[in-house]
Amino acid sequence: MLIVDTALKAREEEKCPVRVGMIGAGAMARGIAMQIIQSTPGMRLSAIANRTVASAQRAYEESGQQDSTVVDSLADLETAISKQHPAIVQDPLLLAQSESIDVIVEATGTIEFALQSVFAAIRHGKHVVLMNAELDSTVGPILKVYADRAGVILTACDGDQPGVEMNLYRFVKSIGLTPLVCGSMKGMLDHYRTPSTQAKFAKQWDQGVHMVTSFADGTKVSFEQAIVANGTGMTIAQRGMLGYEHRDHIDNMTDMYDVDQLKELGGIVEYAIGATPGPGVYVFATQENPIHQRYLDLYKLGKGPLYSFYTPYHLCYFEVPMSIARVALFNDVILAPDGAPKVDVITTAKKDLAAGETLDGIGGYTCYGQCEKADITYQQQLLPMGLSEGCTLKRPVSKDTVITYDDIVLPKDRLCDQLRAEQNTYFASAFK
Repeated sequence: MLIVDTALKAREEEKCPVRVGMIGAGAMARGIAMQIIQSTPGMRLSAIANRTVASAQRAYEESGQQDSTVVDSLADLETAISKQHPAIVQDPLLLAQSESIDVIVEATGTIEFALQSVFAAIRHGKHVVLMNAELDSTVGPILKVYADRAGVILTACDGDQPGVEMNLYRFVKSIGLTPLVCGSMKGMLDHYRTPSTQAKFAKQWDQGVHMVTSFADGTKVSFEQAIVANGTGMTIAQRGMLGYEHRDHIDNMTDMYDVDQLKELGGIVEYAIGATPGPGVYVFATQENPIHQRYLDLYKLGKGPLYSFYTPYHLCYFEVPMSIARVALFNDVILAPDGAPKVDVITTAKKDLAAGETLDGIGGYTCYGQCEKADITYQQQLLPMGLSEGCTLKRPVSKDTVITYDDIVLPKDRLCDQLRAEQNTYFASAFK
């Protein structure tokens, strides 16, 4: 986004930076902080909201700012921002209420906690950038309805695979091709990984163990591809996606798909195991014009009918400031739900589960997520993975069995359940 750096430079010269409030101070959030503070002129990380103050202090300190100040009222937050003092709050609602913040970044990877914050931000007229595919997949479509009503932007971000895919998708469409596959390259996938098996990896890379477990067990890629589907109107070829193993260059994978089926479905989201150059993303597209086909062959994209485009990396937090700038300066949406959801992520037993057992949610020991068409999720009353944490089983569930609402008792008084029910009602006609 070369235009973004020029616009940010102008804001820096005008001494009118984009002011950012960030919710979360985990590994990805600390990376975002470092990028904004050290590498993004024209933008200021004005405040961090985090339940653990020490983690927020660490985020500032790793970025070279030692003078952060903890505040606990809106007035004190506004004063700190006006004096350009890096602020820390424990209550994220203060960021939503602040008139001195332009964009809020949600980077916790949680559901209920994140939703409370995002919903408040939208109600207070704040643009929201999500580094939270889990929340987006679960209630993103209804949050987008609220954002549209409030006249603000709700969007996923650059850097993570969904945003990189969407940028590539937009590019491919802009040059006249029709995307039929949007995919993510993964190194491995094992539905039965747990926090115990992933503890060493998490410690090695200073990551949350439940988060890295969700990477390994396929839940994360399911959330990510679901939001790509919901933003593009694509679907899936089957429950769980096809997930072909391909230990070769992604260009050599185009003949593994049935083009007529892809066209009939209107395009699909996917992932590939072992494809290179990973960990990137890919878009396979068609071009029906014979003159264009001839030149695509000349330009080394082959004879079709599917043409391969890929980005050989995703840089996670490095690109998030570009998303903030796209939203704040150009009202440009990176990736957001386009109407009714097309794909959901459903809860599946990771082992044999007993009656009375409580599901431990994303990246845990009890369940993993896999993609399913949203209309099937609705019709069969399948439990969304994003709502699984804290649910108690009413009956035994066998390993690899999909869990339904009839199988569980929901926790009481969660906003996520209320909004999910509202989403189902709002888009019910699309599921029939």
